[in-house]
Amino acid sequence: MIPEAEQQEIPFQERRLKNPRLRRGIFLLPSLFTAANLLCGYYAVVAALIGGEYDFDHAAKAIGLAILFDSMDGRVARMTGTNTEFGVQFDSLADVVSFGIAPAVLAYAWGVRRLTGLEPVDARHLAEFGWIACLIFLVCCAWRLARFNVQGMAPGGSKYFVGMPTPAAAGVIASLIHRYKFPLHDWRWAIVWLLLAIALGALMTSTIRFYSFKDLPWSRKQPSLGIILVLIIFGIAWMYSEYFLMIFACSYAAIGSSLHLVRFIRQRTATRPA
Repeated sequence: MIPEAEQQEIPFQERRLKNPRLRRGIFLLPSLFTAANLLCGYYAVVAALIGGEYDFDHAAKAIGLAILFDSMDGRVARMTGTNTEFGVQFDSLADVVSFGIAPAVLAYAWGVRRLTGLEPVDARHLAEFGWIACLIFLVCCAWRLARFNVQGMAPGGSKYFVGMPTPAAAGVIASLIHRYKFPLHDWRWAIVWLLLAIALGALMTSTIRFYSFKDLPWSRKQPSLGIILVLIIFGIAWMYSEYFLMIFACSYAAIGSSLHLVRFIRQRTATRPA
């Protein structure tokens, strides 16, 4: 009989899946979540191109589901011991679609295509600025994913990301559209919206540290009170998703940037001669 301590070191599929077919099947499980992530990103692009009154909200919800599937594929791969280089590359390519192309197309369609009260020349110039701003977001997303594949997490463990994670940046765009739904009609708000897309791209390529939530003991046995609290949070997020998701996504971006600014000021103050 294998001691319990040694059992924990044996991969999941070696301990529980003796059937070769089941063993091969378990290797496909993380890729299925990645494929679901990719499907959500594709649907978000199609819905944004259709551009109906509720299609934008459906696209935003699809990006939210893509974030959920993206958080599950890596966790499932680690739990089952099925981490592969193919899975890493497949996940990155899916993320480019779901968190780069999809939010960029959605941001342009929602923020620029329905503007009114502009002269044709001004509308054309704003449209050009719009696709450039959304292209910057997309390029920064791909840059962020490539850097993560090479450098990984911030030094010292897996507690922080270097730069804003691409799902979080896409989540800001999706949550705001989910909250307000109907596209912009005022060109002034459109400029603010496009500048926000550029700012999110800058945060993705920055060296600002963002909390990863990976040090939370999700797989350990949790107290009953903690489980009840999590269920309450999920209930609030479901019932009041328009406000909850927007506040959570924007707060994540704002808190990470604010903490970086505080650390920068402290370092400058500490190194300044008396």
